[in-house]
Amino acid sequence: MSTRRINGIQLEKMIRNGLANLEASETEVNRLNVFPVADGDTGTNMCLTLANGLNSSKSHKEACHFLKELSEGMLLGARGNSGVILSQLFRGMWLELSRHPIIGPGEMRNCLIRAYRVAYEAVVTPVEGTILTVAREGIEHIRSQIRHNTGIDTLLSMYIAEMRKTLAYTPEMLDVLKESGVIDSGALGYILICEGMLKYLYGDVISQDTARYERSLATVNPMTAVFDENSVFEDGYCMEYVLQLMATGSYNQRFHLPSYIDDLRIYGNSLVVIQEGMKIKVHIHTKKPAKVISLSQEFGEFINFKLENMQLQHNEHAQAVSLTKSQQLLSTVAVVNGAGMRQCFENLGCAVLIEGGTTMNPSAEDFLEAFKKCGSQTIAVLPDNANAILAAEQAAKLFNGSARIEILYSRSMVEGYFALAMDVADSTDTEYRLRQMKSGIKDVLTMGQTVATRDCSGQGIMCSCGDNIVVIRDEVIAKGDNAVSAIIAAFDCLPDMNEKESCILFKGNETDLSEEELIEAINEKWPLLEVTCENGGQQLYGWLIGLT
Repeated sequence: MSTRRINGIQLEKMIRNGLANLEASETEVNRLNVFPVADGDTGTNMCLTLANGLNSSKSHKEACHFLKELSEGMLLGARGNSGVILSQLFRGMWLELSRHPIIGPGEMRNCLIRAYRVAYEAVVTPVEGTILTVAREGIEHIRSQIRHNTGIDTLLSMYIAEMRKTLAYTPEMLDVLKESGVIDSGALGYILICEGMLKYLYGDVISQDTARYERSLATVNPMTAVFDENSVFEDGYCMEYVLQLMATGSYNQRFHLPSYIDDLRIYGNSLVVIQEGMKIKVHIHTKKPAKVISLSQEFGEFINFKLENMQLQHNEHAQAVSLTKSQQLLSTVAVVNGAGMRQCFENLGCAVLIEGGTTMNPSAEDFLEAFKKCGSQTIAVLPDNANAILAAEQAAKLFNGSARIEILYSRSMVEGYFALAMDVADSTDTEYRLRQMKSGIKDVLTMGQTVATRDCSGQGIMCSCGDNIVVIRDEVIAKGDNAVSAIIAAFDCLPDMNEKESCILFKGNETDLSEEELIEAINEKWPLLEVTCENGGQQLYGWLIGLT
């Protein structure tokens, strides 16, 4: 029997079934992920975003009340571009159904139209051939066929069929998909959610590992023993909150988003600020949480708030690495240059560091001495410089210990950093850990900003000695009057720059440019890009940059 109308309880069960359906294919969706970058996390990001919305909402008989809490929870927990867009699709549904306790075919049609429109508006530069296109064409191709007596199940079936047709065509719309021979991963994830919703109406209820998401989203019980009165506090706090702007009382009624962002930049970095009507979602890393709170309360009050001591998290990780070091099945050796870089690699659990760099290459003997210090069954080597690879290979041949040597062929310290960041240190599966580190190398784009020491050319760019330039694998891709303009020009050269999600900057010794000035310039042009900065202290390059 066809379903003509659904309430909030039924809608919640449909969406939970949609999450379970996506979860069952999460690995497949991750594998397809090549746009905006091949980071293999689209399925995971969409699962966690939707799970956060469901965990944040209560069951309501009235659909509008349930959708309101769901969309707010999804916005707060949105992860990655795919998660943000998914949260905006569901926000559009709520905006359309905000006064509808029961959903009929007309309401369902209208909310799916509003969903894609809101999602398009939220993306600074919408790209066709993605989840946006699929959601739009899915409903636009069938909207005229929907009647007052059309069943919700029939409507969803038609919607999914049209989305599947568009999904198959996404490689023709987006060259990166065509080159890789895949369809858009975010679009597939959204279709799987919708298919799970339809399956519920057909009586096909999918079992779900709810405990997995509860573990991922629950508040961590911190190990306070790793942070005491003698600890060094360097990393600050990670703050995330939703601010409700207030229209009554003594609050400042002249809220201006650009000015608010400028003020927040004074107190921290890694800023993500999104305005949805009278609500502001903020993510910031800061050592001055009281200043951020005081500034925000001039305009309103907090709906949700999270404050985490990042130093505690770093210390906890360091302690875990220390406790298990003697039992490690796999340890890492990396070539680094700069005190800050050494600290970054140590914080990520690198066992042995070799001092080296572009102008100071380590010898095979340096690698052999490092191998002897590891005491693990397998040693993963991160040369972090093309010139160090040969020495690492020679050392691997000469080493007479029992450990297996695996050279991962990282060609920059940024690649080495991302390899270590992707390592799953508590896993006993050595091959899995090696694959994870290799994926970290593969998925990051590395750039270096420096000053040309001679006249040179590359990619049609003529540079003179003293010019600020940016290189990828020693190939000049951009130049500028200063470091900022050169880096911005380099970013502009990337065809998918507007879809990149994160940027990490490593500040070298040979630059006077402040991190605040550079981050502000990047955020001004790419406001959705999450930018973090570390003091690398490396030589030769004023800035090393990793983009994912």
